[in-house]
Amino acid sequence: MKPAAIGVIGGSGLYQMPELVGVREVEVKTPFGKTSDPVIRGRLGRVDLIFLPRHGKGHRWLPTEINFRANIFALKKLGVERIISVSAVGSLREEIAPGHLVVPDQFIDRTTQRPSTFFGRGVVAHVSLANPFCGELSKVLVTTARQEGADVHSGGTYLCMEGPQFSTRAESHLYRSWGAHVIGMTNLQEAKLAREAEICFGTLALATDYDCWNDQAGDVEIEYVLTVLKQNVALAQRTIARAAAELSAPRSCGCVSALKDAIITERARIPKKIRAELQPIIGKYL
Repeated sequence: MKPAAIGVIGGSGLYQMPELVGVREVEVKTPFGKTSDPVIRGRLGRVDLIFLPRHGKGHRWLPTEINFRANIFALKKLGVERIISVSAVGSLREEIAPGHLVVPDQFIDRTTQRPSTFFGRGVVAHVSLANPFCGELSKVLVTTARQEGADVHSGGTYLCMEGPQFSTRAESHLYRSWGAHVIGMTNLQEAKLAREAEICFGTLALATDYDCWNDQAGDVEIEYVLTVLKQNVALAQRTIARAAAELSAPRSCGCVSALKDAIITERARIPKKIRAELQPIIGKYL
């Protein structure tokens, strides 16, 4: 049986992997508008990899401007069953040094301006987000990143802020007091929407700085962040390639049926237009 596609969301340079063949761009229409950029498809051995530049090529979209619904819907439409999200984050813990990787297992949501669900407009669904990351996928990411020589922290809480500004010093200390481990601006909506779409979701969080709580490390400077991030791109590429080879087996996690009992709207009352638009996500339950 042909393995399902694996989606990768991250910087526009991630798809420039020498092992990737048959690389091409694909436009995907969605009910939620355009994706951040055309997706990039390629083959890595027997695996179909689909890359989506989160901020668009040339980094054009603010975190708040990213069309998260279109991005995740497009990946679902293309048959993606697992998403590996590669993200730059600030560290809120001394032991998570710049250059280290974190594979988080929890979120705190501090965003305020972003659509985070496919539902509404006549259909209501409530999925469980108690464990927002796929445990099976995350375990593979930890193992393969370590095999590639990375300093990896397994588990941790990702605090997702609105941005685009970095934290104030008071906020940074507050988030540390809450028990958060890393801070970023993008992953929360991706995880929520992936769960609604029954797609496994895992994150490779690349620590680029100590946020601004660590006075000895200095405040966040974007030039330094970009330098550390660039150094980690090759490591992320190697980890993705190794992980892809490990993810060919059928899924056995709860992500597969996350929507099974979540739709509470009477089926006869779901508008035909919405039923048709969301068919890739809800079709098997109607």
